[in-house]
Amino acid sequence: MKDRGETPAREREGGRLVLLVIVGLLLLFGAGWAAAYLGASDKVPRGTTVAGVDIGGHTRSEAVQVLKDGLADRVSAPISVTVDGKTQSVTPEDAGLSVDYVASVAAAGAEQSWDPQHLWDYYTGGVDLEAKVGVNELHMQDLLDSLAAGLGKPARDGQVLFVDGGVQVVDPRVGEELDPKTARAAIEAAYLRDRPTARLTLTQARPDIDDSDVQRALDEFANPAMSGPITLVFGHSPVQLFPRDYASALKMSPENGELVPDLDVDKLTKLLDGAISDNGAPVDATVKLVRGKPRVVPAKPGVSYDPTDVSEAFLKLATRPVGQRHMRVPATVVDADFSTADARKLKIREQVSTFTTYFPYAEYRNTNIGRAGELINGTVLKPGETFSLNDTVGERTAANGFTTGFIISNGIFAEDLGGGVSQMATTTFNAMFFAGLKDVEHKTHSFYIDRYPVGREATVAWGSVDLRFENDTPYGVLIDAHVTPSTPSAQGVVTVSMYSTKYWDVTTSTGDRYNFVGPATRTLSGPDCYPNTGYDGFDINVMRYFKKPGDSNLDHQEKFHTHYIPSDTVICE
Repeated sequence: MKDRGETPAREREGGRLVLLVIVGLLLLFGAGWAAAYLGASDKVPRGTTVAGVDIGGHTRSEAVQVLKDGLADRVSAPISVTVDGKTQSVTPEDAGLSVDYVASVAAAGAEQSWDPQHLWDYYTGGVDLEAKVGVNELHMQDLLDSLAAGLGKPARDGQVLFVDGGVQVVDPRVGEELDPKTARAAIEAAYLRDRPTARLTLTQARPDIDDSDVQRALDEFANPAMSGPITLVFGHSPVQLFPRDYASALKMSPENGELVPDLDVDKLTKLLDGAISDNGAPVDATVKLVRGKPRVVPAKPGVSYDPTDVSEAFLKLATRPVGQRHMRVPATVVDADFSTADARKLKIREQVSTFTTYFPYAEYRNTNIGRAGELINGTVLKPGETFSLNDTVGERTAANGFTTGFIISNGIFAEDLGGGVSQMATTTFNAMFFAGLKDVEHKTHSFYIDRYPVGREATVAWGSVDLRFENDTPYGVLIDAHVTPSTPSAQGVVTVSMYSTKYWDVTTSTGDRYNFVGPATRTLSGPDCYPNTGYDGFDINVMRYFKKPGDSNLDHQEKFHTHYIPSDTVICE
């Protein structure tokens, strides 16, 4: 029989032994864990590959170099890109592709960690990873643009255009194009492969503005906008704009996949200014020739307004139904001094006289006569007004469009600015003569020039000699002047016509020449001397007879006396 006192002692010895075993095991496990940590510290898990390059078991810095060496041949290998049946070679540099070696190694799991999972992965891991690739966005976009150039056909958005007062539709069209996202992914995927090849395909490209968008634009805006005129009221002056007028100011612009109404404010403003006045100043009514017949050009009130007051409401106004397409515009209105009614009272309705002269070829004549005609053309004389050629044409200067030509000075030919303008003066004088207007001032040339009607011609000189006549009829007079330039083979033609309501029937007669005076001979020198063969001076009388239209009785007559001096013979030494 055993002693009960020995049992507790033995149990205590057994417990100590178990404890020692456990501590030993823990120390052994700790030592193994430490050894595992030291073996895996800052290293890539064994068996790990990046883009097929084994970098397992290496520290990060070693793995980076191993990866560089392993990919040395592939990082710069050209990529064969095939698109739409055409193949071209593209370098990684062209595509902006490069390998981020550090990031690639970091993604492989090289790190210092006591984490058992990390240590387990190091010794039992070994995964195959793709390299981390960097992309230069500018280079990649340039490459994609180059590849897409000339391929397929772009999608075409539908359009709604406003042309000639109507609506014109451009149908949308489905296109084919290189999808940049798909193409980029294919090129990136081909990089670093043993045989880097990217096959790209064209994909369907749908327009942003399709048929339904076009139809909505037609129904909601375009067709209503072209359905009738729009009236804008400035003060008490209405301005009616028809679709053919404002069509060019309207447009429909793509916005977020829809066509939205848009307005060219500058065009609309110019359109309104043309209907009212420029720069806010009133414009008097007048009369102009339109296709050869006098027409009243209506007065334009002076209007000051803010264009935004019109533009902000115009697009809404354009969609209103007929009968509601008008609005009052806040504006300051000043009426023209000479109204449209005043212009109609002038009764300028028909041609009452016309006269034509001819001139020999000279470029200075073409310039000066043409410029004078341009300035005289369109002049309107109200009853009681006096026409002045000098006031109308202005000083004959280069700035006013004139050049140097021959004039008569001191009985001989000389050069000065505006030479030849007397051709226009003579033609205008004769048109006035046969229109029956009142002669106020005219002067014939010093000596007779045989291309002009004898005794019925006029010369002018700035500041000293003018052609002036008064409209002493109860009707307005419109002066039309037209010049056909001369050529080396053809004379120039000047025609001046007067338009009014016929007040007189005018006829004329020319007397015989008398008081002849022979020419003298002058011997001159210098660069301003121009030789001339002289001829006689003489006197002559011209009569103008006035009859009322349709009446055979003479109402009154007028005598024009002219004294021409001789044209001297000039000899130049």
